[in-house]
Amino acid sequence: MSNVHVLLLYGGQSSEHDVSIASARNVFAALDNTKYDISTCLIDREGRWWLTDTVGELHTGSPQLLPVLGQQKFVTLPDHKIVQPDVILPILHGKNGEDGTVQGLAELLGIPCVGPSLLSAAVTMDKDMTKRLLEYAGVPVVPWKTWLVQDRQPTYETIVAELGADVFVKPASAGSSIGVSHVTSGESWEEVLNVAAENSQVVLIEKTIKGRELEVAVLGNHTPRATVPGEVIAGGDFYTYDDKYAVDSASQVVVPADIPETVTQQIKDYALNAYKVTESRGMARVDFFLTDDGSIYLNEVNSIPGFTNISMYPKLWRHEGVTYPALISQLIDLALE
Repeated sequence: MSNVHVLLLYGGQSSEHDVSIASARNVFAALDNTKYDISTCLIDREGRWWLTDTVGELHTGSPQLLPVLGQQKFVTLPDHKIVQPDVILPILHGKNGEDGTVQGLAELLGIPCVGPSLLSAAVTMDKDMTKRLLEYAGVPVVPWKTWLVQDRQPTYETIVAELGADVFVKPASAGSSIGVSHVTSGESWEEVLNVAAENSQVVLIEKTIKGRELEVAVLGNHTPRATVPGEVIAGGDFYTYDDKYAVDSASQVVVPADIPETVTQQIKDYALNAYKVTESRGMARVDFFLTDDGSIYLNEVNSIPGFTNISMYPKLWRHEGVTYPALISQLIDLALE
């Protein structure tokens, strides 16, 4: 039997371009080259696709890669060579990668794609839509309000009346804590809203939940399974971009989280329910808050979680006995399924 041809996508146009490259380097190293023939494709910050020799930021001299819709293949420019992968592996985050656009392109091409479907990618990328669906399904979510950037900005006083003085402001369609601000006064309210608006047309304003940050990894299609929760102990006020990815980060990841078995099971049940309600496929990392009084709030569903050296998703599966290479193989099998 011939090897499965994998097209690994990385980079992208979003503000998480560099995170994608860091994740993709690990995924590329973990792919078993006795089972897979691997092609790598950098999507640059302008959205052009380049067929590269390895995972990195540079594409000088590389041929450009163009899709041939409906024919399960790509063609290179300027040499017009055919690239025909069996499966697309997108290690992309944020806009034009994790939001259903690449997944839709894969459907038009007729090539299986690792991770979320078009629908689940679009739904889970939109934090406001995710909250609405989960609230309807009985999954507790952090209280929130939304601001559409074309509308008049809400005043801080209005938000205080509804959510309290302590809130988080974040883009509704971005990840890796980009554009997120913690607000406890109206001093820089307009500036904070504008920072979030740079990354999304919808801004989420959430009540601050003081509690532990827990994350669960989910794997599967129609019969998914969930890991025990791991805990993120932020090095600062909250789990910022630098806290997640900087070399000198003071944050800690504890696997498994030291919580009662009953709480573990409830969080796993909520994670699996959220996975099914959002029609997730392949993989997701589901994030929670646990307060001192035992209240649980689902924070986010991430359809393409990070795969960097410090990322929680592969660490949680390693604790369950699934090695990094085995995890990538299972994700590819789920896409081909």
